[in-house]
Amino acid sequence: MQTHSAKSEIADQLRSFGVSLKEFLRDPSMVGSAFPASRRMIDKMLADVPWKEIDVFVEYGPGTGRFTEEALRRLGPHAKLVAIDTSPDFTRNLERQIRDRRLIAVAGSAQDVENILSLRGLDSADCILSGLPFSNVGRLEGRAIMDASWSVLATNGHFLAYQMRKAIRPLLDERFHMVSESFEWRNVPPCHLYMASRPRHLARRRAVPA
Repeated sequence: MQTHSAKSEIADQLRSFGVSLKEFLRDPSMVGSAFPASRRMIDKMLADVPWKEIDVFVEYGPGTGRFTEEALRRLGPHAKLVAIDTSPDFTRNLERQIRDRRLIAVAGSAQDVENILSLRGLDSADCILSGLPFSNVGRLEGRAIMDASWSVLATNGHFLAYQMRKAIRPLLDERFHMVSESFEWRNVPPCHLYMASRPRHLARRRAVPA
């Protein structure tokens, strides 16, 4: 016989999948997949993050919160996780599903990350994780998101991304001295995994508002 907590967890999972499917059908260009990330991909993506050095973790496109929950497990007790999604349904679902004072769920655009952090008294991000499908967003929008991201990234910060295609790679190479890439087959869909660090200072100086 299922316990109340088990039934509640199943109900949350079904609700989350329903929200994800709804948003994917509404705008598939901005939702990488209707399926949640696999445990194997999450562990592989987050394995090399120096968690003890992370005070502010930013996530773009948290969706149903699989990465969000795992990042919170790894973050210190006084860290903040700012999850930014263009869908208010996703952010409301995150707040309902994850009861953690370190989580700040924001309905907004990744391009506005500097303002989003500033309004919450946060100066910079130590790590940014992106699930946004850069192969689907326009070229100018993709560059704007990357410029905004690394304008707020700490000097020793990291930018992580999981992507179905490789459109993001040249954007990372332009802005970071170090970019590592791997691939995870055991996910639906399979994804390229990127970890970039050591922002290029010349590129950072070019990142000025239009």
